[in-house]
Amino acid sequence: MWNERRIERTGDGSFALRLSEEERALLRFLPAELRSLLEAEPDNPGLRRLFPPAYDDEQDEAAFRELMGNELLDGRRRALDVLAETASAERLTGEQAQAWLTALNDLRLVLGTRLDVSDESLLGDLPEDDPRAPDLALYAYLSWLQEQLIEALSSELA
Repeated sequence: MWNERRIERTGDGSFALRLSEEERALLRFLPAELRSLLEAEPDNPGLRRLFPPAYDDEQDEAAFRELMGNELLDGRRRALDVLAETASAERLTGEQAQAWLTALNDLRLVLGTRLDVSDESLLGDLPEDDPRAPDLALYAYLSWLQEQLIEALSSELA
């Protein structure tokens, strides 16, 4: 699986998706999970990497959050919606591919924060009975898919 291309740029500039039905189902499901977390628990520590501080000064940061907070959140919601809505598609437009990139990154960041992922803690020497194994496998899959999307998006730069 890991050496198969799942996302490729086509001659017309769109992006062909070659995903299994299981992958598509997962990509329809995960955005709703993160969206629920964003709406129900916006101060959840697992979300801290999605909204890092823009300013060191607390007053400046509070003013920034008041001014931009909803816009930042709305952008994340839109990207998650696009991922869920187009997971069954055969092709993506450039705009949809960019939204996928945002949504995949957000999913990875939240999952990675929950799992306390570091370069040393990935799947290398993980025992099969480790309770984190399924979540780490999901993290690895999302990372792999994001890498494929980045390669497809950057192929026009070559």
